[in-house]
Amino acid sequence: MMKRRWPLAAALCLLGGAGSADTVAVDLELVIAVDVSYSMEMEELRVQRAGYVEAFRSLEVIKALRGGPRGRIAVTYVEWGGKAIQVVPWTLLHDAASAREFAETLQRQPLRRIAFTSISNTLAVGRTLFRASPFRTSRRVIDISGDGPNNAGAPAPLARNNTIAQGITIDGLPVMLRSAPDTASIADLDVYYRECVIGGPGSFLLKVKHIDEFAAAILAKLVIEISGLKVSRYGPDEPKPSPVQYGQPYNCFIGEELQERSIGR
Repeated sequence: MMKRRWPLAAALCLLGGAGSADTVAVDLELVIAVDVSYSMEMEELRVQRAGYVEAFRSLEVIKALRGGPRGRIAVTYVEWGGKAIQVVPWTLLHDAASAREFAETLQRQPLRRIAFTSISNTLAVGRTLFRASPFRTSRRVIDISGDGPNNAGAPAPLARNNTIAQGITIDGLPVMLRSAPDTASIADLDVYYRECVIGGPGSFLLKVKHIDEFAAAILAKLVIEISGLKVSRYGPDEPKPSPVQYGQPYNCFIGEELQERSIGR
């Protein structure tokens, strides 16, 4: 965890009347969980990181965070593979300057890669981060991106159900850049995320099928999450979010099965 805590401490002092002595009320607590597993190419990691940096500098995100009843949100940024690492600590965003500082802090962090893909562990870390958060809200969201199914730790649906049971919504950003599936990816990753990962009130997913789509998808997703817009109200000319619609039974153990086959070779 990062040591620079003074911006958060100052914000808590300035907004002390908004909550108790230990918490500040916000419109949203958002855990951004970004896949940095070895199946992601370095260029993809750079473009993905740049997408989040630019999104938090954008007028759209600033307008969304200022548009809530309290005009402020809390955000933390996590990178994950087989384990999850908190890269930017809980940060209070309430204006353009605080959003810009969050973006600059994120931009300064070195790119990393982490072996394996544990969606379940990442959701567990997200739950822990909410419990340790110095903020309070009725709306908590984990925004998780990934380019492959769970292949380590507990099954993804178990972690999903435990997370939803705590009143946390999970939104997904499946990254589908491969022209053909390999030993760690699947062709219908968006269906996997819909059936096995995301859930909770208002949950949705946006998929990325080309590297040039990262920035637009990240921006659209953050605006929806921060503003609390219902999926059906989103603009007709923007990337189309898909609300959760559970269909036929789906094999949510496909990632573990692929990993087992790879080990057995």
